[in-house]
Amino acid sequence: MDMHVADLKKDFLEVFGVEADQTFFSPGRINLIGEHTDYNGGHVFPAAISLGTYGAAKKRTDQLLRFYSANFADKGIIEVELEHLVFDKEDHWANYPKGVLHFLKEAGHIIDQGMDVYVYGNLPNGSGLSSSASLELLIGVMAEHLFGLEVERLDLVKIGKLTENQFIGVNSGIMDQFAIGMGADERAIYLDTNTLAYELVPLDLKDKVIVIMNTNKRRELADSKYNERRAECEEAVVELRAALDIQTLGELDAQTFDEYSYLIKDDNRLKRARHAVLENQRTLQAQQALQAGDLERFGRLMNASHVSLEYDYEVTGLELDTLVHAAWAQKGVLGARMTGAGFGGCAIALVERACVEDFIEAVGQSYTATVGYEPSFYMAEIAGGTRIFHE
Repeated sequence: MDMHVADLKKDFLEVFGVEADQTFFSPGRINLIGEHTDYNGGHVFPAAISLGTYGAAKKRTDQLLRFYSANFADKGIIEVELEHLVFDKEDHWANYPKGVLHFLKEAGHIIDQGMDVYVYGNLPNGSGLSSSASLELLIGVMAEHLFGLEVERLDLVKIGKLTENQFIGVNSGIMDQFAIGMGADERAIYLDTNTLAYELVPLDLKDKVIVIMNTNKRRELADSKYNERRAECEEAVVELRAALDIQTLGELDAQTFDEYSYLIKDDNRLKRARHAVLENQRTLQAQQALQAGDLERFGRLMNASHVSLEYDYEVTGLELDTLVHAAWAQKGVLGARMTGAGFGGCAIALVERACVEDFIEAVGQSYTATVGYEPSFYMAEIAGGTRIFHE
């Protein structure tokens, strides 16, 4: 459901007994292509979407932070002292806002009063559409407006990543926060994660739409597999350095990697590195295809990306493969792939608008027959970045 400003204010008043100062929205994101390339120094191609996290906030006169999420209503209001912004498992989802405020203060921004904060998200939890980064940017923009902070958007993006890495303990790259903080209507973001140079690429889908397919299998990003893949790629870089002056796999083209791949001593590391290098090249080609309006080629690159994630990177699993393989078999589908970190979460498909109903029915049936429970489907509008609502 979409939240209206009036609903947000009403809910805030019910929870906190006072009127909210301001209301906000922070999107989720999909990644069109370029998966597991962000921490490998490659390119990614995300876009902010119209699903996301809504927020309302009011400055307090004391030093108390009070957080309430309609998604975790059973947790009630979580109270934290402004002077005590440290990770505490008991504080559950509120650790994300605490991390953002901690790093804002550490960067020298003056946050000298508490806040009442209400949030509601319509991103499926654990779906890989990046609800945590959506929340991080939401809190950053709230603090910016409530406290009149002079803070660059890119600095808020970096603070979101710091929160994820150092506060929560997930070794993720910068893509999610960047897409959510910098998103624009009907634009995808072609981002070089090494340099943070980026380009907003018009996303003219003509008579096609992006369908998000949720496996409804929960995915916890902090899991060991993610950090394991990251370590495998880092080891491959060390081995390649015997002959190549590189810092990341993203610096290599396919030919150079092919010539020097004999230096990698382990089958798994070879496969992981091959995915990182070729996926980066696919992202470059996808950007060219979109610029040229060649959606058919873009779709084929999406398919190739999934194959690489399935066989070389091995982060898909039964649920995502079942969804994507079923999608490939449907009429009007130009391409489909998993999106996000994998191991559950979501996949996306580029589908002709006229075929969407049949597509959803057929893929849903195929998935339920194989997996034993139903997937969910969402239509994604490509939307702008985190923002305050101006009435």
